[in-house]
Amino acid sequence: MTTLFFLVVGFALLIKGAGWLVDGASSIAKRFGISDLAVGLTIVAFGTSAPELIVNTVASISGNTEIAIGNILGSNIANILLILGIAAVIYPLRVTKGTVWKEIPFSLLAVLMIAVMANDQWIDGLEFSALTRTDGIALIGFFAIFLFYTYELAFGGPPSEQGLPVRRFGLLRSVSMVAGGLMVLVVGGKWVVDSAVEIASNLGVSESLIGLTVVAVGTSLPELATSAVAAYKRNVDIAVGNVVGSNIFNIFWILGMSSIIRPLPFQSRSNMDIGVAVLATLLLFIFLFVGKRHIIERWQGTGFLTAYVLYITVLIVRG
Repeated sequence: MTTLFFLVVGFALLIKGAGWLVDGASSIAKRFGISDLAVGLTIVAFGTSAPELIVNTVASISGNTEIAIGNILGSNIANILLILGIAAVIYPLRVTKGTVWKEIPFSLLAVLMIAVMANDQWIDGLEFSALTRTDGIALIGFFAIFLFYTYELAFGGPPSEQGLPVRRFGLLRSVSMVAGGLMVLVVGGKWVVDSAVEIASNLGVSESLIGLTVVAVGTSLPELATSAVAAYKRNVDIAVGNVVGSNIFNIFWILGMSSIIRPLPFQSRSNMDIGVAVLATLLLFIFLFVGKRHIIERWQGTGFLTAYVLYITVLIVRG
């Protein structure tokens, strides 16, 4: 009963924290002439990726490497198929040209880099595969390139005027809303994940399955709450930028840091999950040229959700 209570309260905190974060970040963007997209790709994406960072850091230190890798792959898949699917059903998402041709391909590159780095056994004929500390340093290097790009994006053009008018707050209040939203998201995410993992463990499911499903979805709840609220408020730049930015953060920053803390052994069966992550990213890109150009429509969102249900079904069957 206590576990269920913390699970429910955690969900409530996620929704509340997401609202504060979107409102505060949007207000700051308008005040300093920063586009909503840049805020979504940086501040919001970093904040909503905090649960993944916490879980992976703890998992790496404690040696639960299957959870560390499964959490990131599962989160990236859920971000596209589940979260963008729900957000698009709430309100069709118009995707900017820069996101179509730059951020989405960059997130695809991130997954492909993991596919190459983690398959030492298959590519180099080594006895086992792992994400080493050298791989982690390389991933952090790619992350630095992404940060430089978002800096240019933030200050290199006019602010986005897409969506409903953003309510402006005082600077101190806006910063407090962002900080408070991030803290509430982290606390809520931790409570949800801890409760869900305890429930799943009592059911006797594997560590890998927990990482790819319960932990991945649990740590992606901030992205879900943030993108759903942003879509409802018509801040579609933040709804899309948050997901794409989070996927890039998850691999280049969080998985990079995790493998630096402790090299992460890689199981060959995880190649299926890498393949699903690649296909989900490609599907997102293709959908932007099917139907209304550069718009994720409601029927496409439904397609994402259907694909996610199929993926989870395969995971459960795989065990």
